[in-house]
Amino acid sequence: MISRLIYYLTYAGMWLLAQLPFSALYVLSDVLAFLAHRVVRYRLKVVRTNLKRSFPEKSETELREIERRFYHYICDYLVEEVKTLSMSKEEIERRMVFMKSEELLDMMDKHGGVILLVPHYANFEWITRLGTLLKPGDIGLQVYKPLHNKHLDEMFKRIRSRFGAVNVPKHSTAKEMIKLYRSKQHFVLGLITDQSPNMNEAHYWTTFLNQDTVFMDGAERLARMMDIPVFYCELTRKSRGYCQVDFELITDASKQTADGEIMEEFARRLEQTIRCDPPYWFWSHRRWKLTREQVAKFHKQL
Repeated sequence: MISRLIYYLTYAGMWLLAQLPFSALYVLSDVLAFLAHRVVRYRLKVVRTNLKRSFPEKSETELREIERRFYHYICDYLVEEVKTLSMSKEEIERRMVFMKSEELLDMMDKHGGVILLVPHYANFEWITRLGTLLKPGDIGLQVYKPLHNKHLDEMFKRIRSRFGAVNVPKHSTAKEMIKLYRSKQHFVLGLITDQSPNMNEAHYWTTFLNQDTVFMDGAERLARMMDIPVFYCELTRKSRGYCQVDFELITDASKQTADGEIMEEFARRLEQTIRCDPPYWFWSHRRWKLTREQVAKFHKQL
């Protein structure tokens, strides 16, 4: 009963906020950014550690400027996510511009499905508007990790499916893809690929932003198993409330790639994206919490 009440109150509050124009939401974002950065100091130690290790060549002044801009970005990201509740199809198409989408759609028709490797960069959530480009009967899938509170989980699924995307629980991804593939129903699957994996998912290691980094390789394994093309989502934040995505083909012959080849290409492209404009990645994530020794010891005990 309490969780349901929380859901209704939260949804009502978000819906009311979503009725505000972007200009008002960005005033709110500026206030939140000041509070998060200067007052609450939200994960400030994590942010500073991540930045310093990722950019050892930058001065303290440069790092502090990236830090300041990051807190403004992350609060903009939050209010833009809320605004999704009231945005029209025409508005999100104007604010989230897709480049090279014709190649992606052609590959989907040719191979039956494609995988999009999506980073936590810029307003990656608005990629869900891809559903507005698909043909009737084609499906846009997005993998998500269900929240413990089922009512809040339902609320975020509703936000992320407004433009036709279908939410797939993380543990059901392969099953859902195989079902669609066998029924010859075309699909595009979006996977957030840069989060820190748990011990069971920690498989592919590489040097990323000057640090020994482990990536989940689930997207690569799915692509190779089904032999479907893989694209990288090159996100560019043009300005507040405006983003561009370039769908860049990594491979259209996944089964012929070597182990780790797709993940290595993702890591290299993401690093290039971040270095071009550093503030717009999720620096507050504890991305480097696992070490090779921890993971090796865990797998040895299995």
